Amino acid sequence: MTSTETPDVNSDVNADVKADVSSDVSTAAVNDRRRWFALAIVMTAAFMDLVDVTIVNIAIPSIQREAGASFSQIQWITAGYALAAVAGVAVGTVIGSYRRVRAVCEPVLEFLRAIPPPVLIPVIMLFAGIGDTMKVTVIASGCVWPILLNTVEGVRAVDPVMLETARSYGISGPSRLRHLVLRSASPQIFAGLRQALSIGIILMVISEMFAASNGIGFTVVQFQRSFAVPDMWTGIIVLGLLGCLLSVVFQLVERRVLAWYHGLRASTRRSP
Repeated sequence: MTSTETPDVNSDVNADVKADVSSDVSTAAVNDRRRWFALAIVMTAAFMDLVDVTIVNIAIPSIQREAGASFSQIQWITAGYALAAVAGVAVGTVIGSYRRVRAVCEPVLEFLRAIPPPVLIPVIMLFAGIGDTMKVTVIASGCVWPILLNTVEGVRAVDPVMLETARSYGISGPSRLRHLVLRSASPQIFAGLRQALSIGIILMVISEMFAASNGIGFTVVQFQRSFAVPDMWTGIIVLGLLGCLLSVVFQLVERRVLAWYHGLRASTRRSP
């Protein structure tokens, strides 16, 4: 008895049809990818042309204009920041050194610290007017609080044993204040100075947005009102660059002044 194998014609036909359909689908998918790739290339080229035109015609002149304004404003930030630093360190040292003075002044300081500095801008405008004096006053009034409070805490945390040792060796007056109190409190003082730096930049911009005829904050608001979006973002970018520059300068000064403190911490980490 012989068995004969009959080919399945229908299965062969279905296989051929499926192969043709799959090849057509893959070809269509490849063509779609090519079309999307070509469209992406065209859109990217058009976008780059637009970016080039924007950078050359709008961004670069705006950056040059805003950079010139920012360099003129650094002096006002420096003046307000320096005034706040001197006042905060001096008053904070006095309050932190005497317990009775600290007990009387701490509630008042906590109340004044809770008031947002931008709220005081209209009040300061009544007394200082509209101009550079107002900007310096606003910056100083906002920057003084972190410096003052950190100085108070730093002076309070001075080691009593070191104070007694200095007193037993007859070290008092300016020498004790300079070499012991301020040096021991300097890490916390610089922490307050770092916080005050960012607050000073923010208050400078806000004061210019409230009442000013020049400055980066004033120009950013004018660009926003006139729907000049690229110019507005240029001013924001310049503000960010200005903040980065001041932060780098502050870090260099901090590393030099607190070199002994960073060395002490590094040696403490290395010790078992």
